[in-house]
Amino acid sequence: MLTTEVIKIDSEAPEEEYLRRAAAILRRGGLVAFPTETVYGLGAAVNNGDSIKRIFKVKGRPGDNPLIVHIYKWEQLAEIVLEVPERAVLLAKKFWPGPLTLILPKKDTIPSEVSAGLPTVAIRIPAHPVALGMLRQTGIPVAAPSANLSGRPSPTRGAHVISDLGGKVDLILDAGATGVGLESTVLDLTSACPRILRPGGITFEMLEEVLGKGGVEAPQFTNCERPLAPGMKYRHYAPQAPLRLFTGDQDAVNSYLAEEILQEVSAGKKVGLLAYDEDQSFFPRVPGLSFFSLGKRLNPAEGAERLYNLLRLCDQVGVEQIYAVAPPRVGVGEAIFNRLWKASGGRAEEIK
Repeated sequence: MLTTEVIKIDSEAPEEEYLRRAAAILRRGGLVAFPTETVYGLGAAVNNGDSIKRIFKVKGRPGDNPLIVHIYKWEQLAEIVLEVPERAVLLAKKFWPGPLTLILPKKDTIPSEVSAGLPTVAIRIPAHPVALGMLRQTGIPVAAPSANLSGRPSPTRGAHVISDLGGKVDLILDAGATGVGLESTVLDLTSACPRILRPGGITFEMLEEVLGKGGVEAPQFTNCERPLAPGMKYRHYAPQAPLRLFTGDQDAVNSYLAEEILQEVSAGKKVGLLAYDEDQSFFPRVPGLSFFSLGKRLNPAEGAERLYNLLRLCDQVGVEQIYAVAPPRVGVGEAIFNRLWKASGGRAEEIK
């Protein structure tokens, strides 16, 4: 087993010595887990095909699931893509650095493993001082999926990365909790109308403000046979226990779940419930039920930041069944719904 070095690093003013160490590891072909404003990423130099292959092996990631290339400045785009359309310029000026990934036609110099054999590449500039500093010191674009075992909840704490990948990667830069808490929005710019392939912190409404009404297609909740971006295929973001997601009238959902959960815990089952502060009064405080709060329903950013940590807490306390209340599907709530829908295996149960 590899000895993984773990470095605690300041999230606001990262120590240059640690950034240089991470960059040196990347340049010589190593793997570095690092924080972004969304989730932790597992990085390899984009020009090193062997290192890219090692990412897939370490994560247990299917080879047809493309990676995202991270850069620290706009000028690096010229090394990666064939052309930069005007709408990409508009979006980058507004949202980069930030949680928006753009899909553009790639140059042949980008290894096919990065794009899963597709003629396109996903790319973004992260808005985290550690990520930006490391990328600047490396001087080479870095391909990085989330720094977790494939299919597991994405890591939003350094401890999550250590749990999943300790002993498998060269270095983990631990800067504590990330900010947004959900992966970046992925926007395909290769079609006539830009399409959201994965919702995230940059919402449909925010993109419409830049591209105009009707200038962007909302995400479609499907499982693609050949994914164009991360998170479009397979059961993703999943805890160990099965998860059931419920939509519908809120009081009806809560009443239904209260009965369902009471039956489960009465039968001796350990149950986890992901719901909002306003829902707590519906559910009895009984042994066997663990209530995990997504925060206030009207503050979806709070739920986004908490989600993956809560799913991992479900694993830690050993629940055998998880019930989740669907968020309002507006703003970043759409991204929360997407992750819960994926974690449930692509099913939402409507209660009327």
